Amino acid sequence: MRILAIDPGYDRLGMAVVEGDASRPTLIWSDCVMPGKGAREERLSCVSRAVLSAIKKYAPDILAIETLFFNKNIKTAVGVAEARGAILVAAGNTSLSVVEYSPQQIKSAVTGYGGADKTAVARMLPLLLSLPEKKRLDDELDAIAIGITALSIGSSRH
Repeated sequence: MRILAIDPGYDRLGMAVVEGDASRPTLIWSDCVMPGKGAREERLSCVSRAVLSAIKKYAPDILAIETLFFNKNIKTAVGVAEARGAILVAAGNTSLSVVEYSPQQIKSAVTGYGGADKTAVARMLPLLLSLPEKKRLDDELDAIAIGITALSIGSSRH
């Protein structure tokens, strides 16, 4: 199974393509898209184009995305919600099925503990799959973790 995994964001969009199964995940590609500081509609268009481009290039079986969680910063939550909307529209326009996972599900799938912090998740990733040397932002690492989660949890659903 091939997964396009996305850590949704308004300022930074983590994206990864993983395939295989839970016991042997393979990273095909990952990146962090930064839409720039333009108008909201331009930034959301950039998010949508990036997702459509990845769908076209990598032909995933499903799109996996982190569920929206609310923090104290309402402005950030609204931006992430809008980015999620742009991502879901891109998936819908290509008839790509979407699965969603909570932060706790992702942490549990990657580390075995739903209360793990971001550092623990980042430390586990190179133990679970081969990560070519490159500087990665948290958003990109989160997308890889979402992909691993989809392979782990999704294998029982698909």
